[in-house]
Amino acid sequence: MRRRLIIVFLIPLVGVLLVLGTAYAWTAARSIQQAFYTEQLGDLSYFLTSARQSLTSGSPDVFEAEAERLYELYGTHVLVVDRAGATWASSGIELAAFEESTATQIRFALSGRRSDLPSPALPWVVSDVVIVEPVFDKGDTIGAVVLSASAEHVQWAIVRDWVTLAVISVIATLLGVVVVHRLANWVLQPVHRVDRAMAAVERGEIEARIDDETGPPELRSMIQMFNRMAEEIERVLSRQQEFALNASHELRNPLSALLMRVEYLATGLDSGWAEDVEAMREEGRRLTRILDTLLRLAQGGRGDAAFAAIDLTRLTETRIEAWQQVASERGVTLQLGSDLPVLSITDGMAVEGALDAVIDNAVKFSHPGSTVELTVTEAAAGCAIVVRDHGPGVVEEELDRITDRFWRSAGDQNTPGSGLGLAIATDLMASVGGQLRVSAAEGGGLAVTLSLERGGVLSEVLR
Repeated sequence: MRRRLIIVFLIPLVGVLLVLGTAYAWTAARSIQQAFYTEQLGDLSYFLTSARQSLTSGSPDVFEAEAERLYELYGTHVLVVDRAGATWASSGIELAAFEESTATQIRFALSGRRSDLPSPALPWVVSDVVIVEPVFDKGDTIGAVVLSASAEHVQWAIVRDWVTLAVISVIATLLGVVVVHRLANWVLQPVHRVDRAMAAVERGEIEARIDDETGPPELRSMIQMFNRMAEEIERVLSRQQEFALNASHELRNPLSALLMRVEYLATGLDSGWAEDVEAMREEGRRLTRILDTLLRLAQGGRGDAAFAAIDLTRLTETRIEAWQQVASERGVTLQLGSDLPVLSITDGMAVEGALDAVIDNAVKFSHPGSTVELTVTEAAAGCAIVVRDHGPGVVEEELDRITDRFWRSAGDQNTPGSGLGLAIATDLMASVGGQLRVSAAEGGGLAVTLSLERGGVLSEVLR
């Protein structure tokens, strides 16, 4: 962004300097040329008077002495021709040294015609300036004065001015770069502070704020809005954390009491109930682990997932056993397609929670007498648990929305539920780097796939 700001400010600055500098350079060159021509015309006027006196007196000595002195000082040649066009006096130059155009100018001057003023040449064109003027005496032309001046020093004066102007322009451009750079920093510093604060919030530092509110008024307003937004987010998250803490704490006591009652009741049951009692104990321990995880999440803002090698087949068998009673009451059969071990390095509790939500959804919407098929697969890309029911399913247009929170299909509004099951399962799978996909199954119903990373080496060891 800083580069774009510098370019946006610098290009107009350079454009203005270029336009103004070019105009000034051209004007300065013209001024130097005009001053040079004016000097030559002044010298010519002086030598016209001297040439008239020399021609009328018949003595060229005085004129030649002045012409030689002018040449020594400025390098300008002056030559006088008489009425016949022959050289009368000069500063040491001959007519033969001039071009044919000068000879034409001399003929015009001897006929009494004044020569035109020299037109300004391009500044980079170096050429001698030759001016020819007639000498009049009592209305008659008695000769002509030829003045030849070199324009080389004019060229150097123009170049010197242009170099000075270029140096000034470069310095002005550099100063402009410095000013624009500081201006860009002044404008962008609040933006960088907002970026750093937003990155801190993204890392979980909800208390991050922007204290310094310097910069343009628009950015100061944005900083104030960001601080208010961060405060509101912190307040909402704090309330959520308090709710999770209270809920996990309040649920722990009745759960402990329930488990104690289970143990008390188990003492009065015969050995035939041992398996059911142990299953209830395991569910109680599982609820305890869930509450512990909820408590850690509420206290630390994030959970440290206990990743380990998990046999997905065994995990699925356990959840089928836990849901068997509920499924039987609804007339639904839960069936596992394979008993081969499939391992994945993941958080078993998260996968259990996601699988429970999917099984609950499948049992809830399956027709009585149907079967919910659970299959654990393993491939090079990873491993997966597929839960396929034979319920009514949903239309294809609704598949993309089925994992949205609180979404219910129009045909299932009378079925108990909140529309959170698959949404929670999706979040749980994402928390362990997995994925939940829902697709329409062939023959009706839905196929929900819980995909995880592959644990192929461990699977081979178990086999």
